Amino acid sequence: MEPLSAHGLPRLSWIDTLYSNFNYNTDGYDGDGAEDGKSQDSSETLPYIDESPTMSPQLCVSQGPDGEAVSPSPLEGDVEKGLEMKKLVLSGFLASEEIYINQLEALVLPMRPLKAAATSSQPVLTMQQIETIFYKIQDIFEIHKEFYDALLPSIQRWDEKVTVGHLFQKLASQLGIYKAFVDNYKNALETAEKCSQANNYFQKISETVSVKGPKDSKDSSTKSSMENLLYKPIDRVTRSTLVLHDLLKHTPKDHPDFPLLQDALRISQNFLSSINEEIDPRRTAVTTPKGEARQLVKDGFLVEVSESSRKLRHVFLFTDLLLCAKMKKTAVGRHQQYECKWYIPLADLTFQTLDDSDSCPSIQVLPEHEIEEMKMKISVLKNDIQKEKKAPKGQSRAERLRKKMNEQESWLLLQSPTIPFRIHNKHGKSYLFLLSSDYERAEWKESIQKLQKKDLQACMLSSVELQVLTSSCFKLRTVHNIPVTTNKDDEETPGLYGFLHVIVRSATGFQESANLYCTLEVDSFGYFVSKAKTRVFRDTAEPQWNEEFEIELEGSQYLRILCYEKCFDKSMLNKDDNEIVDKIMGKGQVQLDPQTVQSKNWHMDVIEMNGIKVEFSMKFTSRDLSLKRTPSKKQSGVFGVKINVVTKRERSKVPYIVRQCIEEVEKRGIDEVGIYRISGVATDIQALKLAFDTNTKDILVMLSDMDINAIAGTLKLYFRELPEPLLTDRLYPAFMEGIALSDPAAKENCMMHLLRSLPDPNLMTFLTLLEHLKRVAEKEPVNKMSLHNLGTVFGPTLLRPSESESAKGQHITCASDIWSHDVMAQVQVLLYYLQHPPISFAELKRNTLYFSTDV
Repeated sequence: MEPLSAHGLPRLSWIDTLYSNFNYNTDGYDGDGAEDGKSQDSSETLPYIDESPTMSPQLCVSQGPDGEAVSPSPLEGDVEKGLEMKKLVLSGFLASEEIYINQLEALVLPMRPLKAAATSSQPVLTMQQIETIFYKIQDIFEIHKEFYDALLPSIQRWDEKVTVGHLFQKLASQLGIYKAFVDNYKNALETAEKCSQANNYFQKISETVSVKGPKDSKDSSTKSSMENLLYKPIDRVTRSTLVLHDLLKHTPKDHPDFPLLQDALRISQNFLSSINEEIDPRRTAVTTPKGEARQLVKDGFLVEVSESSRKLRHVFLFTDLLLCAKMKKTAVGRHQQYECKWYIPLADLTFQTLDDSDSCPSIQVLPEHEIEEMKMKISVLKNDIQKEKKAPKGQSRAERLRKKMNEQESWLLLQSPTIPFRIHNKHGKSYLFLLSSDYERAEWKESIQKLQKKDLQACMLSSVELQVLTSSCFKLRTVHNIPVTTNKDDEETPGLYGFLHVIVRSATGFQESANLYCTLEVDSFGYFVSKAKTRVFRDTAEPQWNEEFEIELEGSQYLRILCYEKCFDKSMLNKDDNEIVDKIMGKGQVQLDPQTVQSKNWHMDVIEMNGIKVEFSMKFTSRDLSLKRTPSKKQSGVFGVKINVVTKRERSKVPYIVRQCIEEVEKRGIDEVGIYRISGVATDIQALKLAFDTNTKDILVMLSDMDINAIAGTLKLYFRELPEPLLTDRLYPAFMEGIALSDPAAKENCMMHLLRSLPDPNLMTFLTLLEHLKRVAEKEPVNKMSLHNLGTVFGPTLLRPSESESAKGQHITCASDIWSHDVMAQVQVLLYYLQHPPISFAELKRNTLYFSTDV
């Protein structure tokens, strides 16, 4: 069956995607396909399957005694806030509705001249072909135009008396049009493809359809393919259903809208259920020689270690075999094709066993500072592209920059994965993939093991059968492009940049007591990275963590939570990474919807994962707000107080907080993997902050008992909250100029002169921290923290100007400014001193000191 590709992003077969969106995309109505492709294994995303690890409970349509769909009503006292949230939900949906109408209109416009030409002497398409391709598009367009025109004034004159339920009820009652469209959809795509191949004029029309931009958009129009646009109605019906869930959540039960919205939800749910019954026959992808249905269950891009080098592969999991392919190079204008590298029948596939004696090939891992440098380069390129797009005649240069960024993002995706995923053919052949996250590894393993539970026969394909199957992969694939920015449409959400505060509260649903903990992952630069880890809650079936974390987001759209059982058995070593294997008990993800997350209040949520429910809360702080230096109103403490005031009061050369945190980290944290990079528990950090601010007598006891990442986080927070940076506002411009000098001797002279110019408390504290960070970096083989990593963590913290100074320059104006030239320079300044031979305070202060210029 023909695959779909909205925006060229990963997509399941069309009917499966309909349900994957329905199940777990809680806020997927805020764009025109921004969530296309964030899909899961189709066997886990059907509405009637209750065990989906990615299913968000508020999307599971619960039923009342009468069988009707119900949704939770707002808490008492939150009615006013609920109505405001309801308006936000409606406003977001209205904006996406405008985009959707423009997309439908873009399909309607070429239909009219094509119909006119069909009756002329030079028809482009026959009337029958036109009717098939554009079936019901005009009707759907008119329905949504009428809906939009009625909803818009309701939002413009919004108050608690405004009702919209009747509009959604009417929209739901017209879903019969969508049923007709869905039934014809496959024919429409096949007819459009045949007509494109037979008629060059229609091919041009179908490949570049002009879509009008929203009223307030900078771009008057965008280009899209007819295939993408024909998918939009399939996608839209789930988004309409999703918005009903959130509207009900924020509508009081006694509001006139509530029963109408509830009825609309019931109709929508029944519609989706009726389509669901037809999924299996529609999903059939390829017929095996025995006449059985071979279906594509999952596919995606993975990095394979082949001949000691990394190769990007497209891996296809069918119901009876796993096929690894690469894209063949083809001439311009010709269809792309896959070449099969290898395949394993699932009946012959096994996973690495712990006592397997095969030696593991060495995995080349790049130093992390090279990965960070590439992220900086990509972010700077994003900035440059945005600037060129706004400049007159800047499009051609923007395209050249896009090409360069594509190359660098592709390199990053190839080099960044480090988690091994090894599979074996039971006849002796092994294959090794590298993945970015445990979540991804668990997904692939679970999908394969679920299929292996069936009575599978080993299938040996002839060369002809293998060629046919490999050729079919191009049409069957659900993931069309590697997940880089340059493969996304401009209309897609860029994700969030800033800090996500997450409180992991508790979990229920475990069958027996265990040692349990959670990890948090977010997506960044096209792949997921682990950002935080809770404490291990020992010997319980109902862990109560209540731990808060601050997670830095770099264009992130999703938060993943994985729940593990901690294994303390030293014999359970994973040979690939020499680490004890902890068992994943459950995993799930939620979308980081800007409207929900960016409110000032905490947003509570629950992730359901294989019967386990993890309760958590989150809120988001934009980067420019979170990095403000705000002086403390109480000068009696240490946080937010000038460093010279603190040292004078303490009669010390270096603040007590700095000395104690450094001592504790060197005592028991210097071997900790990711020290200073892994987030500490926010509540622990706040407790330590309060203790230092009030000079609590029990500080030393607290430090000895506290998690080491919390102590490291407290030290970072102290420097971040200084009213001016440790290296001072006054000298900041000079540091920026000094690090940019190309002559080594001039740079040395300048950078040392700047240190001598610092006030004594600042200089002593900086030199103390400098030597500490060098000692941490000496343990890089163990803690994975290089000088460059530490420079990246501490550079902006020690140099970023205070609010008054940064106001003189540029504020963060776009998401990718988080790695602006200034931030890169701040990292480079600290790195310069970290890489410098030991610097003595006494020698610096001697004016006769001769600085070596041999760099």
